[in-house]
Amino acid sequence: MFRQLTAGAAMLASLAVAAPAQASPLPTPDEMMIINVVNANGSGCPDKSAKITVSPDNTAFTVTYSDYTAQVGPESSPLDFRKNCQIALDIKVPSGFTFAIAGADYRGYASLAKGAWAQEAANYYFQGHSQTTRIEHNFKGPFDDNWQRTDKVGIASLSFLSCGERRYLNINTDLRVNRGSSDARKHTSFISMDSTDASINTVYRVAWKKCF
Repeated sequence: MFRQLTAGAAMLASLAVAAPAQASPLPTPDEMMIINVVNANGSGCPDKSAKITVSPDNTAFTVTYSDYTAQVGPESSPLDFRKNCQIALDIKVPSGFTFAIAGADYRGYASLAKGAWAQEAANYYFQGHSQTTRIEHNFKGPFDDNWQRTDKVGIASLSFLSCGERRYLNINTDLRVNRGSSDARKHTSFISMDSTDASINTVYRVAWKKCF
C-alpha cells in the first residue's frame, strides 16, 4: 500500500508501472529529495526564472515563477496571448523509495475584461513515457483578483516511477488569454503566475512508496 497526500492533485496517467510495495513511513528530513533543473524552456520561464525548493518533510516541492504572464490588449504583441513553461527535473530520491506526483496547487492573479476569458493548463510525464491527460481551468471575465486552482485525483490513479528507474520528470504548463467579446483595442486582459512584489508559487505534492 502507499500513502497518499490529501492535498490537491494534478491528473497523471500512462506513467511507469510501479513495483509492489507495502505500508512504510515517509523518508525522514535528512533523506531529502535532491532536485536539479535539467532544462527550463518556454516564454513563461525565460532565462532560468523558474526556481525550485523542497519541503522539509519531503512531501512537496515548489516551483516559483517570476515572469509568467499571458495577455491581450492594446500594448500586447500577437504572441503574448499564450505563455508556456516546460521544466525537466532530475529528481534523486532517498535510497529504497520511489515517488509519484500526487497533486498540484496553482496560484496567480488575473484581470479580465467583461467578455474575455483565460485558461491555465498542465500535464506531467516521466521521460520516455506518454504525456498525461491535459487538465484545464477556465476563468471568465469580468474578473480581477488572485486565483487558486487545485486538481484532485483518486488513490487508484496515482502512478509511480518504477523502483530503481531514473527518469526526468517533465512538467508542462501554459497560460492563455482570449479577448472574446471584449474590445482588446481598449482593454488589457491578463492571467499570471507571478506578481509585481513577490513570486507566486506552484506547489506539487509528492506521494512516497517503499521499494522491496
